[in-house]
Amino acid sequence: MEFRIISYNIHRAIGVDRRFRPERIATILAHYDADIVLLQEVDVGAPRSQGLNLASELAGRLAYPHYAVGLNVQLRQGMYGNATLSRYPIVVERNIDLTIALAKARGCLYTALAMPTGPNGQQTRLAVFNLHLGLSSQDRTHQVGLVVRSPEFKALDLDSPCLVAGDLNDWRTRLTTIFTEILEFTCATNQVMGSSNSLLTYPSFSPTGGLDKIFCRGNIQILRGRRCRLRVARVASDHLPVIADLKIK
Repeated sequence: MEFRIISYNIHRAIGVDRRFRPERIATILAHYDADIVLLQEVDVGAPRSQGLNLASELAGRLAYPHYAVGLNVQLRQGMYGNATLSRYPIVVERNIDLTIALAKARGCLYTALAMPTGPNGQQTRLAVFNLHLGLSSQDRTHQVGLVVRSPEFKALDLDSPCLVAGDLNDWRTRLTTIFTEILEFTCATNQVMGSSNSLLTYPSFSPTGGLDKIFCRGNIQILRGRRCRLRVARVASDHLPVIADLKIK
C-alpha cells in the first residue's frame, strides 16, 4: 500500500512574523494531504497559543481521526512537545524521554499504526518515531542511542516497517551516517535519492540547513521525497516541512 508522510516543526504555529496563525499550518498540511503527520513544537494549554491543544485543533480542522501527543517541555502555563496525526489507528503510543542532564527537555513520540495492507482486512504494524533532538552534537548522538535502546525499537527486526523522522537539528548531517550505515535506514529526504545532500529546511525564508528528515527501514519503498515550496510556508514557521511518498511492499 502507498501512503504519504509529512514531518513539520510548526514552531507553536507562531510564524517568523511572530504571529500565532494555526490556520497557516492547517493550509500547508491540507495541501499535502498526508496520511501520517509528524509535528514538533506543538503547544498544549499555553497562553502564547491561546491555550489551545494544537494537536487536537489541527486534527479536528483536517479530519484526522487519530492523534497522539508527547509533551516534553513544561512552561509556566501549559506544555509543548511532539504530536502525530494519523488516518490509521494508533494501537500503541509512548513518549520516550530524550532529556540530557540539565539541557532542555526533549522527547521522541513512538506510535504503532495499524496499516491496511490487503483486500481482506489484513494489517501491518508500522512503527513511527517522531523526534526533536537537542542543539549539541554530543547530545544528539546520545539521544539517538536512547531511541535505539528503547524497548519499542529493540523489538523491531530489520524487515519490520519503521519510520524515524522529525527535527534532528543536525547541521552537519552526522546522524545520517549513523542511520544509514549503522542502523540500515534509507533517507527519504535527500536532494537526490542515494546522495547525502539533505533537503534544506531551515530557516524557512532562506534555508541553509537540512534539519528535518525522514528515514525508513524494513519493507518500505521510497517513491518520492521533497520539501514544501508553498509561499505561505516561508512565514508560517521557522522550518519548512518535508514530505515523502512511501509504499509498504
